[in-house]
Amino acid sequence: MLLYWIILPIVWVLARLLWRIEVVGMEHYKAVRDGRALVIVCNHIANLDPVFIAVAVTDWRRMTILAKEELFKNPLIGWFLRCMGAVAIDRGKGDTTTLEQVTGDCRKGRAVLIFPEGTRTKNGKLGNLKSGAFVIAGAAGADMLPCRIIYNTRDGRLRLFCRIRIVFGPAIPAGELQITDATHKVAALRHMKKRLRESLEALLAANDFPIHTAELAPAGEQPPAAQRQPAPESGNTAQNEGA
Repeated sequence: MLLYWIILPIVWVLARLLWRIEVVGMEHYKAVRDGRALVIVCNHIANLDPVFIAVAVTDWRRMTILAKEELFKNPLIGWFLRCMGAVAIDRGKGDTTTLEQVTGDCRKGRAVLIFPEGTRTKNGKLGNLKSGAFVIAGAAGADMLPCRIIYNTRDGRLRLFCRIRIVFGPAIPAGELQITDATHKVAALRHMKKRLRESLEALLAANDFPIHTAELAPAGEQPPAAQRQPAPESGNTAQNEGA
């Protein structure tokens, strides 16, 4: 526990030196970070995502970070993650023990950070949302705070010295994350996932960097006609592709 308070300031300084971090919507975080149960749900692009979020919300209240077990196989990285409050979960084996532990932490008022896609998408596009975050929030009676992390690079990936924008949106109240009728559990989870996806996509649409707005448009959507590139003309293919 003591190591956390030693390491966090060091990490804060290093992160601010190596990247330009901007936080948007901090008022939404502060509105629900008052000791009540809270689940922060964020898209996942880079392994350092949880570090950036911990740095962004540095209010000296430790959070629990749910991370895939593979990240802990490296002894040094595993030690660092544990110091930062990360808990390993075995995604492929129904790790109910870890889920119960994290839910217990959440009930006690500790914020829990979860990446509901379950894996990195690497390019910033939002993948399929899993049910774990909703199960924990429902069991803990927690509000759910949508968060979007955006990297200002053409391919949406983390690069050294790039700008990073971390955006918080309005929380989804705990009462709207309860499943009161078990016979409609699947439909209820589907509705919750849809609402969270819409919230996360809205955060991207309102806060994206101009450099890759078109590249990160949700699947099936096209940029406005004025932003679309014209079809390559004969003899000018290379020029159009490089535009």
